[in-house]
Amino acid sequence: MNGSIYTQIARNAIQEHYEGTSIDRDFYLSTYPELSQEKASFVTLTLNNRLRGCIGSIIAHQSLLDDLISNARSAAFHDPRFPPLSKEEFSQLSIEVSLLTHPEPVEYGDRVDLARIIRPYVDGVILRLGKYQATFLPQVWDELSDFESFFSHLGMKAGIGNDPLSYHPEIYTYQVQKYEEQSHA
Repeated sequence: MNGSIYTQIARNAIQEHYEGTSIDRDFYLSTYPELSQEKASFVTLTLNNRLRGCIGSIIAHQSLLDDLISNARSAAFHDPRFPPLSKEEFSQLSIEVSLLTHPEPVEYGDRVDLARIIRPYVDGVILRLGKYQATFLPQVWDELSDFESFFSHLGMKAGIGNDPLSYHPEIYTYQVQKYEEQSHA
């Protein structure tokens, strides 16, 4: 299946908000039956090469079609870091969709051991400590390329401070297939 269909679905889901149209679910499901399979996705929105919204699912819990629609709308209108996307911003927006593999737990002894296991630019990471949890997609390694910086920021995102590994949290890894919009004209 052509990966551009994923970004097209995400764009259409956001466009519905402005135009009051509806995604033709039957068309997508009959043309691309794999969209009916449960799969976890993230939708990342950028405007002028800057993050403008990013929402996703870590664990598959609904059809890929429903996950893409829900995450696209949430990234555009409900990401708590940003105000709702304006129609003007929408026309200039770039969309990226990441399809996630199932997260796998990482057994590690200490920070040095974990640094040997984690594969920068390949692994997305979930950090969990009690009720606190956060994840970074593998693409975040592009901005936080060293292990210490990556985990420091991930700990801050989770709300447990900039030295999360001192608590020996649960760590899970996953990989993604990433699809970027080629053109949104």
